[in-house]
Amino acid sequence: MKQFRIIIEKHSDGYVAHPLGIKGAVVGKGDTYEEALADVKSAIRCYIEVFGKETMENESPVSETFLVEAEVAI
Repeated sequence: MKQFRIIIEKHSDGYVAHPLGIKGAVVGKGDTYEEALADVKSAIRCYIEVFGKETMENESPVSETFLVEAEVAI
């Protein structure tokens, strides 16, 4: 077992999830938060099975994650 930090975003057409700490693109999606989480967990297992454990970062590159809103003049 290995812990992964996973970012889950809510969009108008569903949820998208992607893990931190894996080299390459791994994404899960679903109509609900739970479906997206289950899908990305399955995608992580499959990706590591196909490409090997060397695709994982030795340590998570992120120690904390922040979500902020900021105004930008455009």
